[in-house]
Amino acid sequence: MPVDGAREVSFREHFADRSPSRTITRPVIDEAPVAVEINGIGYAVMMATPTDLEDYALGFCLSEQLIASPAEFLSAHAAPVEAGGWMLRVQLAASGAAPLLERARLRLAEGSCGLCGIESLEQVMRPLSPVTARLEVAPDAMFRATSALREHQVLGRATGAAHAAALCTPDGMIVLVREDVGRHNALDKLLGAAARAGLDASAHFVLLTARCSFELVQKAVIAGVPLLVTISAASTLAVEQAAAHGLGLVTLARKDSLLQS
Repeated sequence: MPVDGAREVSFREHFADRSPSRTITRPVIDEAPVAVEINGIGYAVMMATPTDLEDYALGFCLSEQLIASPAEFLSAHAAPVEAGGWMLRVQLAASGAAPLLERARLRLAEGSCGLCGIESLEQVMRPLSPVTARLEVAPDAMFRATSALREHQVLGRATGAAHAAALCTPDGMIVLVREDVGRHNALDKLLGAAARAGLDASAHFVLLTARCSFELVQKAVIAGVPLLVTISAASTLAVEQAAAHGLGLVTLARKDSLLQS
């Protein structure tokens, strides 16, 4: 069955036990350049999986602090372009777009990079308001979400190459999932989808399949997420910045153990 965000590709499969090789076809995740145009100005080019791009547009604008609330996000339209890739045209209210569009940039950002177009160390470490929401989440709830995540990873199960970001209730129920070839994109898609659905990020925790880097912590803090749980380990800067901004952080969350900072 076709999977949205993937294409069938043929491979020659070889075996260590010297069994006869064979030709197989399997889904491969889509990765394409997505040009983000905001109010008619080229802002960034991201490498992403071209699914849920309207969700991505809203989440990206919130994470970039181009807008203070979803109310300033007017519309988004995604379309493939003949030269290859996608054009994502976003319209923001003038009050939200004007201050930061002055530093509009057109840079190529890999899917593994969450700081595209940042031009100085000061911009990387920009001051952020701390997370004020508090959420009581027992370890059992985190284990419940971690164990259930794979069944929600349609693209990940099919390709073995997609990151997933999940919005979870305090008791560990997964209510929303978005996937992408890039972990930062997956989180932006999730935050945008949650905002479009009217879900309060401060009343949920986020579970990510990725390692925990500083940029993911930054996005969670900006969104007001009280707890970030990641399947893989964290960097020192991620741990330090989470603590400095009141973000609960749990890493190496597996089915049988987890690390709480």
